[in-house]
Amino acid sequence: MSIRQAIITRNTNETQIEVSIDLDGTGNSQLETGVPFLDHMIDQIARHGLIDITIKAQGDLQIDAHHTVEDIGISLGMAINQAIGDKKGITRYGHAYVPLDEALSRTVIDFSGRPELADTVEYPKSKVGEFDTELFHEFFQGFVNHAMVTLHIDNLKGRNTHHIAETVFKSFGRALRMAIAVDQRMEGIIPSTKGSL
Repeated sequence: MSIRQAIITRNTNETQIEVSIDLDGTGNSQLETGVPFLDHMIDQIARHGLIDITIKAQGDLQIDAHHTVEDIGISLGMAINQAIGDKKGITRYGHAYVPLDEALSRTVIDFSGRPELADTVEYPKSKVGEFDTELFHEFFQGFVNHAMVTLHIDNLKGRNTHHIAETVFKSFGRALRMAIAVDQRMEGIIPSTKGSL
């Protein structure tokens, strides 16, 4: 496999974002998004996905966090898509169940080339600290649209909003780790009967 790394710079009138990733990393993250709870969640993706992620973002947080969170999802998706390349030799599919105390979430991902998000997560509270929980959907929608993946996220149990969010992001990281893993038996082969993804 070639080196699976990418650097993405995405600048708009609302946000300026730089994302650097290494799909074969050790789970290190350096995050400066201006949105502390999002940093905490992306760190879960890095640690449980064994992906090195660096994100530097400046956004119009004086308005709210919407543009910043969504555009970070977009930029991370672009970086993953670039780093994964032609998808030869990857496992393609990944899934994970992750508990945290009373909360349990499941994520299933397919590097299908077809962006689709099925998100059934309902958060008991509208905020975790200062973070608006409806922005989690915007993050994942941005990611899906630009990583070109099919993504199913289901919260199966939970009462505590923070716990639910952590199980979502941890399970996403674990599912991502499985899907991007190199399958030695598929070396040089695109995992699709169509011959392309």
